Amino acid sequence: MKTVITYGTYDLFHIGHLNLLKRAKALGDYLIVAVSSDDFNKQKGKVCEIKDTDRMEIVKAIRYVDKVIPETSWDQKIDDVKKYNVDVFVMGDDWKGKFDFLKDYCEVVYLPRTEGISTTMLKEEIGNK
Repeated sequence: MKTVITYGTYDLFHIGHLNLLKRAKALGDYLIVAVSSDDFNKQKGKVCEIKDTDRMEIVKAIRYVDKVIPETSWDQKIDDVKKYNVDVFVMGDDWKGKFDFLKDYCEVVYLPRTEGISTTMLKEEIGNK
């Protein structure tokens, strides 16, 4: 069995999120998604519209996702890769190169983002109405 892991906030869930999860799942048999906790987002200077427990439930309901875990720090990735015997680490290509240190533990893949949609774009549109 090939295990894949990805990380994200998944606030205001949209088609770009779904596309990323679908493509991540296609790289293996079992997809783990680490959803950023509200506390971790505060450390990053982010404020979510949807609380972490609800974001985790939304992601958990996606058919491509096999397991959801909380992301509570930048440093947990190596431990997660080891703990869950991860074969492939996946992130959007806007993070290209940032997680190459994981290549010592698993394959690292950066997937293209869906054009024309992002949480930032949605927040801006909602704010302008």
